[in-house]
This record gives sequence, structure tokens and C-alpha cells, in this order.
Amino acid sequence: MNPARGYDPEAPEAPVREESPPNRLINEQSPYLLQHAHNPVDWYPWGEEAFSRAREEGKPIFLSIGYSACHWCHVMEEESFADPQVAKLLNDVFVCIKVDREERPDIDQVYMAAAHALTGAGGWPLTILMTADKKPFFAASYIPKESRYGMTGLLDLIPRISKVWQNQRQELENAGDQVIQALQGAARTPTEEGEPGEAVLDEAYNTFFRVFDGENGGFGDAPKFPAPHNLIFLLRYGNRTGKEPAYTMVEKTLHAMRRGGIFDQIGHGFHRYSTDAEWFVPHFEKMLYDQALLVLAYTEAHLATGREEFARIARETIAYVLRDMADPGGGFYSAEDADSEGEEGKFYLWTKDEILGVLGEEDGERFSRIFNVTEPGNYREQPGGKRTGRNVLRLRRPLASWAHEFETSEDDLVWFVEEGRQKLLAARERRVRPGKDDKILADWNALMIAALARAARVFDDPDYLAAAEKAAAFVLTNLRGQDGRLLHRYRGGEAGLAATLDDYAFMIWALIEVYEASFVPGHLKTAVDLSRDLIARYWDCNQGGFFFVPDDADVPVRQKPVYDGAIPSGNSVAMYALFVLGRMTANLELEETAERIRRVFAGTVSESPTACSHFLTGLEFMLGPNFEVIISGVPGAEDTKAMIGAIRSHYAPDAVIIFRPSNEEEPEIVEVAGFTRDIVMIEEKATAYVCTNYACDIPTTDPDEMVRLVRTTGRPSEPIA
Repeated sequence: MNPARGYDPEAPEAPVREESPPNRLINEQSPYLLQHAHNPVDWYPWGEEAFSRAREEGKPIFLSIGYSACHWCHVMEEESFADPQVAKLLNDVFVCIKVDREERPDIDQVYMAAAHALTGAGGWPLTILMTADKKPFFAASYIPKESRYGMTGLLDLIPRISKVWQNQRQELENAGDQVIQALQGAARTPTEEGEPGEAVLDEAYNTFFRVFDGENGGFGDAPKFPAPHNLIFLLRYGNRTGKEPAYTMVEKTLHAMRRGGIFDQIGHGFHRYSTDAEWFVPHFEKMLYDQALLVLAYTEAHLATGREEFARIARETIAYVLRDMADPGGGFYSAEDADSEGEEGKFYLWTKDEILGVLGEEDGERFSRIFNVTEPGNYREQPGGKRTGRNVLRLRRPLASWAHEFETSEDDLVWFVEEGRQKLLAARERRVRPGKDDKILADWNALMIAALARAARVFDDPDYLAAAEKAAAFVLTNLRGQDGRLLHRYRGGEAGLAATLDDYAFMIWALIEVYEASFVPGHLKTAVDLSRDLIARYWDCNQGGFFFVPDDADVPVRQKPVYDGAIPSGNSVAMYALFVLGRMTANLELEETAERIRRVFAGTVSESPTACSHFLTGLEFMLGPNFEVIISGVPGAEDTKAMIGAIRSHYAPDAVIIFRPSNEEEPEIVEVAGFTRDIVMIEEKATAYVCTNYACDIPTTDPDEMVRLVRTTGRPSEPIA
């Protein structure tokens, strides 16, 4: 069986495809590459060996980029790359390279930009044809084996490309030169710096307001992506301005996602995106970064609104991650596949008979009504196709609204649904599971660490903090080279691949969050160390901003991303994290670096602010007012816990919290934040110092007075509490 796919020893084996002898990918760590290790295609991993052979033999490169949880990647692999006829054509004409986009986001980023330059579109699997000098001249996403529906298939495309390469090679090379020149030009930040201010925040809010789907939540039409960083920006903008629609858009979207099919109603956790406008039919893969960012959004929404249901959803998502995505050593796996047994969504879909068989006739009927399960099924394999008899579970309306209809209390109905869910979960565990991509990535783990730490702080949950600290220790122990530099990927006991900007920026952010949840100064120390390394190896000394890859990278273009995708951009996270870390440690160099990022990307962000929402979250913090809350007290004492609990339970996104133990003459925090040396208790009571730009108000021993001094309140229309 394929070692990269999931395996349940008690489940029936899926049909086994006859495999070719292993190719070079058999020695790789990536589960995605291992899925192709028995293809008859003569695959190379990305590296000089492949490019040298292409130069020696005068062949172009066939570059295929995908990832293990990608449904259409599986389709193309099974349809074409496993086919001897296609493989012979590929091997005769090209040197073939296979890349895991998650393992090598640096390569994916360059060639996805090339695809957009060449075709105006992109997607995975990404197919790039290029010269041995890494210059692309053709791009496409999924390509079928045979031509159909207006799509040219590989059996027709490859001979055409071969003919053009033989007869018009110089034209293709010139086209590749032009693409690379265009990408290099786009990677240069404008030399004219700006000073983005309140106006760009307002513009982003107004744009979100215009495209908001008032009926279904979310923004725009299908497909719908969660984009939690957009929601976090709106929460902070609403907190800053008092504009109620900012909160309304967030609350509507978060409720709709939880009730929709994009949320796994049985096992919990979120699928990648919704194929429709109603959050109903998902693309079934589950990504670690989605779980992390959505936990951050739901946790922050709970704090901002006081709604307990948002806390519950954050906890449900964390429970899924800790159950199904956690490595015993402390790290977190990357993804769960959309497919099982060769079918997209099969693991997650239910027939009505299956539900009745597990829950019984009466309970099954009631459960089916609540979750929109019907005999014909509500799931179609293709839009407009016939019903399959299978169902995506979703709540068409809030659970509470069903209580009256069933003549029961809301509490009893919640208990009924949870009992049914647990039974169905146990039954589902006997199915063949989707494949699990068990590589551990530094950047995605950092996002999960940040989410767990923030949830630990807001929900006062020591188990979440323990999981965050264990994962941070895993990354810092297993994903660092002998020179101390971060590495990107760990799997099977082996770490490798140079870290990206995201790895560094996200990990710095994560360590800040872990510090604020634990008050262990070592986390801040490590964050400062990583910041120095990031600036030394990734900073553009000529124009400012961070490159995505270090100065010794093997890619044709060093890009400087600022637009958010499925995850926030590295420059945006770095700007926010370095500014916050600078404030927490009184490190002006870090603050100045963040300020330079703000100015360098001002023009780019102003042109499309909604595409840079995490940048705007950082900008909002930097514009101020922002606060440093320094608490001095005896660790574990009741008055200390009351002081810390008061600020943690208050929505103050523009405040950072530092704790100075009063029972130590020279505590460790003084080493990293020297200004805390003279912070002392008053009258032997836990004392808070609320500071703005390092200027502090009169210290207070009253938690309520401390909160009053933090002037950014939950909503300006509400009284300060």
C-alpha cells in the first residue's frame, strides 16, 4: 500500500493499484512526493541533479507542484502520472520534477506567480514547463490525460510542446526570460515610502461592508473561504471605532460557518473552504493552518462579544486538533486528505439509512431532520449533477430553534445531539480514514501554538498552555540546525529545508503569545534571538521589507510577500510581531524594523487593503493608542491572579502584558525587559502599571482601575468594566 495514505488495520483494504518500481522520490520525506514514488514517470525532487541533466540533454523541465490533501492532485496522479503511456511521453521529452508546495513554499510562490503572469489564473496541481535555467514558458493547473471539454490533454499537449521546443526553442527561452524579469520587477518594493494611517483602515472596512453576504455571512459569492485574518481585523476595527456592523459581519460569518457543512459536524474541525455561497458543501481537506487561525478568530470573537458559543466552537476545534492532528512528540501534522478510498468526501458523507442504523429509527429521524439529512441525499458530486443518496451534515438553523418543534428543552436537545454525534463518530472511526500528511511544518505549527496559547489565556485552560509549550519546545528542538537557524520541515525523525520568512515571523508571534499565557521569560528571549536571525538573513538592505527566502536560497526570484492568502503574509506578521516584541522588551531596533515595513509597503497596501488585512491589524496596533501593562505580584497569590484575570477577561487587543515576580530581587524578566527592574508592588499588593509609549500612569492595586486605564474598551458604546 502507499505509505503516505492513511491506514486502519481493522478496515477493509481499498483496491491496490499495480505500482511501478520506485523512482527517486522514494528517498524523500514528503508524503506528497511519496504518493508519486511508484509512478513510471522518472521523477526528480527539486535539486541541481535534475537541472544538470536537463542542461546536458537539452531538455525542458516538466515541473509539477501539489500537496498531499489536494483532490485534483490525486486525480492527475492516478489518471496520468501512473499511466505508462503518459509517463513514456513525459520521460522522452522532459526532465520531470515533483514539488510539495507545503514543503517548498518558496518554489511554489515563484511559479504560482509565473502562472498568474502567463495565464491570469493559478491552482493546484500546478504544471509549469520551463528551461533548465528555471525560466517558465508555459503554465496550467490540472491537465487531463486525454483532450476533452475544450481542455487539451497531456497525450496531445506533450508532442506539441516537443515540436515547438525543437523548432522554436529560442522563442520559448525568450518568453521565459520575460516572465522572470516581470517577477523580479514585481518583487521590488516601491522606492517611495508612505505613512499609512486611519484612512486605509476605513477603506478596508468599507470594502468588506460592500461585499459582505448579509444572508449567508462571509464575503462575496462562491467559493467561500474562511479568511479568519479578515474577521480579526474587523473585530479590532469595530473595537477601535465603535462601528457596530464590523462586529455584525464577524458574528454572522462565524455562526454560519459553524452551522454549515464546512464544519465537520461529527468530528469537528473545519474543512478548507465551501464550494457554494452557503458554507454548505465543502472541499473536504482539513488543514492545520485553518484550524489555528479559526481558533484565534473564535477566541477573539468570544472575548470581544462575550458570546459563549464562540468559546465552545474554539474548544471543539482544539479538541479535534489534539485528537487527530497531534504528534506524540508535541508537534502538529499538516493536513488530512479530502479523499478516502479514491473518493472525495467519502469519509464524511452519510446516507440516511446509515444514520438510522447507528441511532435507531426514532432518534435517527430526529437527528436527520436537525442536520438536513434526506433519503435522496443533499450532496451532488458535480454541481447540477444527480443526488447521490449521501449527505453533508449541516444545521440549517440554530440548534436552539429546534427545541420548541420537538417539545423539549434546549439543554435536553443539546444533550441528544451530542450523544448522537458521539455514536456517529465512533461508527465513522471504523471507516477507511483519509490520508494524513504527517509532516510537521514550523510555520503552521507556530500558528497552532499561537492559537493554543491565546485560548489558554482567554479560557484559563492549563492543558492548552501545556500543549502550546510542548509544541514550541518540539519546534525549537527538532526544527533548528546546528547553526541555530530554523528549518522548515520535520518528518520521520529528519528535519530539513531552509526556513522561510513565515517560519520565523510566525514563530516569533507564537512565542509572544506563549509568554503572555505563561509569563516564562525564556519565550521572549528566544523570540528576540529569532528576530535577530530573521533580520540578518531575510531583510532587504536596499529597499526594506523581508524576502520570503534567505540570502542563500536556490530560487530564481526572492519575493517579498505582503498580500494575505490562506494564511497571513510573512511581512505582515513580522511587522506586527516585531513591533509588539519591541514594546515588550523596549528594543527600539525591533520597533524601527516594524516601522520600516509599514512605510515600505504603504503604497501596495493602499491599493488593495482588503488583501492585506493582517497588515492592517498590525497597523491598527501601531497607530495606537497601545499599552504595556506591567503587573508586579507574588506568583500564584490571589491578588496577583485577580489582577491578571481582570486584564485577560477584558477585550484589550492593543495591550501587551508583562509580569514581574515581586518575590525575586533580580527576576529573569529583567534580563529581557530591563525597564521592569524598578517595577515594585505597592503596600505589598499586586500592582499594575499601565504605560503608553513607555510613559506610565500612576500604579494601581485595583484591577478595575487597571482596566479603566486601558482605554481601548470592548465597544465604545458599552460602559467600561
